Amino acid sequence: MTLKRIVGFAAGAIGITWVVRAAWGIPSAIGASMSAIQPRATGAVSYRDRQFHNTEPSTQIVAGSAVSLLYSMLTRRNAGHPRGVIPLYPPSAPVDAADLAVTWYGHATTLIEVDGYRILTDPVWSERVSPSTLVGPARLHPVPAPLSELPQVDAVLISHDHYDHLDKETVRELLQRQTAPFLVPIGIGAHLRHWGVPDSRIVELDWGASISLSELDRMRNGTDLTITCAEARHFSGRGLVRNTTLWASWSIAGPTRRVYFGGDTGYTKAFAQAGAALGPFDLTLLPIGAYDARWPDVHMNPEEAVRAHADLCLGDAGSGILVPIHWATFNLAFHGWSEPVRRMVAAARAAGTEVAVPMPGQRLDPNGVPPRDSWWEDVG
Repeated sequence: MTLKRIVGFAAGAIGITWVVRAAWGIPSAIGASMSAIQPRATGAVSYRDRQFHNTEPSTQIVAGSAVSLLYSMLTRRNAGHPRGVIPLYPPSAPVDAADLAVTWYGHATTLIEVDGYRILTDPVWSERVSPSTLVGPARLHPVPAPLSELPQVDAVLISHDHYDHLDKETVRELLQRQTAPFLVPIGIGAHLRHWGVPDSRIVELDWGASISLSELDRMRNGTDLTITCAEARHFSGRGLVRNTTLWASWSIAGPTRRVYFGGDTGYTKAFAQAGAALGPFDLTLLPIGAYDARWPDVHMNPEEAVRAHADLCLGDAGSGILVPIHWATFNLAFHGWSEPVRRMVAAARAAGTEVAVPMPGQRLDPNGVPPRDSWWEDVG
């Protein structure tokens, strides 16, 4: 065998090995089959023709955008990378949860404290948000702290089943390290069961449905917390089939404080409806990144997030605190890394809305030291 053939054979073997490694575990990461999901979905408010639907007319990609999207992928795929190093703040948690506080771990992963309870949202500790460990959007900054350092939580909320919000490996580790139930929109329970989460730790809710944490933990004494599955405007899917599971935002209401977790959503009239029915909210966690004019219905832009905050606070733009999420951690669109927060701050200033922008890992306590102003300007 000639040297050229040997080198070619070795290169081919390396290529095959890489493909096998990239594909390893993908079927498990994708989650449950449609046949496993459908029995739970049937009868849900927005479920028909074997799919969930938004209340308002929505499109995932504007018609005629294919060519411009391809051009953006070729020319602007790295536009969302920061020029400098994103600073991290070592997370800290008091022994007892506060009446109101939030720690932002990056993207949509937050640890919310409400009236003595701790609620974890959209936990993602993996390096990539993809069914593959080798291919897909990778972190722009490390996780601020390992999952082993997370304090015990009272509930885990999931907004929908996209990989940047529902991560198999994080779910499996939470299953071992925590005892809290998973509160999820209808259909996502099938993914959790597929990954080994027992039924006793899964609560599936439809839009408008609520549950009291005292119903889940009879041993808990003191104040109670009501968590409501709120309507969002988005889509779902972990494989080739879309919208087999529901997407949602969440209201977290205690006797003295209320928090709204937006998850991932386009702007919707449901914000004003949630404000009227469940608000006003003391704190809103709203997505500001991964927007584009070619998918306007499924991701809010920063100005819409400020408008949504006012809706959730009963039309009072100056009420409550807006904390941005869904930016800075993964490159999922074609805008600059700091563009979302710059635009949000400008829009909030014009509207008279109070905002707080923590570093990844930073705990925000409205009664404590506020985050350092404009830290993102040092990153670029």
